[in-house]
Amino acid sequence: MPRKIRQLIADLEKAGFVNQGGKGSHRKFKHRNGAQLTLSGGPGEDAHYYQEKDVRNALELTREESL
Repeated sequence: MPRKIRQLIADLEKAGFVNQGGKGSHRKFKHRNGAQLTLSGGPGEDAHYYQEKDVRNALELTREESL
């Protein structure tokens, strides 16, 4: 079962990403290390596989830099 967009947003914010706003259903997230990610969709919508993959990769990058 796919995760919801709100769960991906919570994961990003927990890792230190900040919501920079956006237009419509798009949200730009930026980390202090310069990593950026844009998510589209409403909070209650199912996340697409590529969105989950993008979030997973962004979180992995932030973990690697903290080591």
